[in-house]
Amino acid sequence: MQSEVKKETLITPELKQQFISIVGEKWYLDSPNELYAYSYDATPIFQSMPDAVIIPQTTQEVAEILKLANEHLIPIVPRGSGTNLAASTIPVHGGIVLNMNRFNQIYEIDQQNLTATIGPGVVTADLHGAVEAVGLFYPPDPGSMRISTVGGNMAQCAGGMRGLKYGVTKDYIMGLEYVLPTGEIMRCGGKNVKDVAGYDMTRLLVGSEGTLAVVTEITLKLVPLPETKRTLVAYYANLVDAAKTVEKIIANKIVPATMEFLDQGTMKVVDDFAKLNLPLDMKSMLLIEQDGPEDVVVRDIEKIAEIAKQEGAVEVKVADTLEEGAKLLAARRAALSALSRLRPTTILEDATVPRSRLAEIVQEVERIAEKYQVDICTFGHAGDGNLHPTCMTDERNQEEIHRVEQAFAEIFEAALRLGGTITGEHGVGAAKMNYLHLKVGEGGIELMKRIKEAFDPNNIMNPGKMFPSSTRRRLVVKK
Repeated sequence: MQSEVKKETLITPELKQQFISIVGEKWYLDSPNELYAYSYDATPIFQSMPDAVIIPQTTQEVAEILKLANEHLIPIVPRGSGTNLAASTIPVHGGIVLNMNRFNQIYEIDQQNLTATIGPGVVTADLHGAVEAVGLFYPPDPGSMRISTVGGNMAQCAGGMRGLKYGVTKDYIMGLEYVLPTGEIMRCGGKNVKDVAGYDMTRLLVGSEGTLAVVTEITLKLVPLPETKRTLVAYYANLVDAAKTVEKIIANKIVPATMEFLDQGTMKVVDDFAKLNLPLDMKSMLLIEQDGPEDVVVRDIEKIAEIAKQEGAVEVKVADTLEEGAKLLAARRAALSALSRLRPTTILEDATVPRSRLAEIVQEVERIAEKYQVDICTFGHAGDGNLHPTCMTDERNQEEIHRVEQAFAEIFEAALRLGGTITGEHGVGAAKMNYLHLKVGEGGIELMKRIKEAFDPNNIMNPGKMFPSSTRRRLVVKK
């Protein structure tokens, strides 16, 4: 695990008192235990201690904190629930972790304009419940949705199981209030369905991982709640037939709400965890849900079952009830938790390829795992080519971790070779910044750096993410 040795004091006693005067003593944390709790997120291997944690409640407080931090060159790391898997909220240069979880209000659900206006600290599942209570729907559903905040989803441009049909977080962000490092409060976008006035700052900030500004309010697009849904599961004696089924379903112009893939290793662990009585002699399975009007859902599920059988499915089963379908989907959502029980360290990645190359990337993952003698299970969003090869390992075993790193590097290279990308929904953060140039090129890196400099000339906003910072304020040592 990476840890850090203090090299200099970033926050003097005088500065500490100024920050406390902004938020109150209760919301300024700097005891050793409190700092340790914010030294890591859900990403394995990475850890680094902040100098302080500040928990503001208003946009004005955020503005005052940023202005003071910018004047004194103190790094700011915006953070929600810390569920990201790219080490995006690790304070690799120390400084201040800015916990945004007090911004947890749903300010408005506008049923005329089909929008919701919320604080970034609203938990994703709570937003789902609130809008569905009035017959509306916010589709993005990352696996961490019961814990993660919408602000964190926005920062990483999170996806989820419903991404195939409905898109990802960026497709639902209509407007933002944000604060620049200078303390200037800005707005972009809004409730307008059409708005092309100038550069699209909203889209730029979505997925920027806290490296440009701090978002304090979010306006989201909502859609009508689907009338009904049905779930189907298909089991296969090999991986290729499952991948071909995915291609054939899309080629037949059917776009399911969810189309998930699990390999045999994942099936075994999930079955042990959720007690589903899955046929564990099968090599893979597809879990497919369709939603919409009743007649459309029935027609699509019947056609999907027919295609699955044509493409070699050994068994196809349609869930008898909504509850049974929900149980299957809940088990899929628990895949990471289930796998995490096997070894001390679980590293989940998200190599992504075009749907038509799904079978090839699955075979590549198997080959690479065998080559480096590491234990990798694969599951993910088959419908949009976004797979999650997940390695169960032990970070204390440095030789094994080295092989794991080599394996994932080769998996990313394979994804790029197949026309894919290094990350489909997790983001770059600190975990993948050394791979970013393989996707966007050195010219792309330089352009991104110039954009960041325009927003953040002093490089205080989440430094050490996306691309390495030129100046480190800490001495990093590896245990």
